[in-house]
Amino acid sequence: MQVKRTLPKQLYFGLMVMAIMLASTLTPMLAASFGAADISFSQVYQMILAQLRGDTGHFGVTERIVMELRMPRIVLAFAAGAGLAVAGAVLQTVTRNPLADPYLFGISSGASLGAVVVITLQGQSELAAQLSWLSLPLGAFIGAVLSVLLVMAFCGGRLSIQVERMLLSGVAISFMFGAMTSLLLYFSGPQAAASVLFWSLGSFAKATWADVGLPVLTVVGATLIILLFKRQVMAMKAGDETAHTLGIAVGRLRVGMLLLCSLITAVLVANCGGIGFVGLMVPHIVRMLMPGRFALLTIALVGGLFMIWVDVIARSLLSYQELPIGIITAVIGSGFFLFILASKR
Repeated sequence: MQVKRTLPKQLYFGLMVMAIMLASTLTPMLAASFGAADISFSQVYQMILAQLRGDTGHFGVTERIVMELRMPRIVLAFAAGAGLAVAGAVLQTVTRNPLADPYLFGISSGASLGAVVVITLQGQSELAAQLSWLSLPLGAFIGAVLSVLLVMAFCGGRLSIQVERMLLSGVAISFMFGAMTSLLLYFSGPQAAASVLFWSLGSFAKATWADVGLPVLTVVGATLIILLFKRQVMAMKAGDETAHTLGIAVGRLRVGMLLLCSLITAVLVANCGGIGFVGLMVPHIVRMLMPGRFALLTIALVGGLFMIWVDVIARSLLSYQELPIGIITAVIGSGFFLFILASKR
């Protein structure tokens, strides 16, 4: 499905890019004005200008709310949306499956299982609790890689051909890892079970400036690596045989891209919990608006903006209560999944 255009192609693409850049500039300030405390857009704008000048401390408690509570949350939400959107776009390209997504591929479930194992161990080991900043993403990455290996094993390595088997394998592995996660929670203590339940639903509520460094660096670094191999990744859309004739090591490239997607998903799951369907929706939306292009940076920006506004809805929809991010994305994404499934037939 493509959006009909009446403007010339280059002018249309230029206007779309300008609109996305303008939205990227205004969205953080607009999102920071939403919340339990009544803070206007102009106040947020003045605070950011004061921060850039190094002139801080004039806004009192309001400044602390915006700069220490809301801004880290916005940055983490943007990184999560951008990373999941990039991972979804790459998975859909290298597997030639329009329904590929870290959530449906089983990567998110594997990462969740690995993270739950680490969280459970933290309650039993003081050293593990002290190294949680490293052990949690590492455990999630191991679980994500295990999920990818299982999907590849079920498909015999032919991910670009056996589309239905890949999707069914990912769903089955998601259920299997979900059952293993539930089993771990059943035998864990009540404190660990409560923390895992809150974390698994997806939230940016506990975001701090100390927490956003690793997700941002991971998403930026992985996206730059993917852009270095952009031509090779685009060649895989024409099929493995065509890519082979162009001198591309298809097997190694596919495995490398899958590992990068696993790394992005694992770090984000470790910091934000399970957030599904973003990697499915955003690449398709960008392709509808800008058909014929592998606009990875545009996909990242749109994914980040989408996640920021989902977070705004999550903390503004109910008074004095916050909805989990994963519930909102699941409601929107499940409908979008059915729409894509019907349109592809």
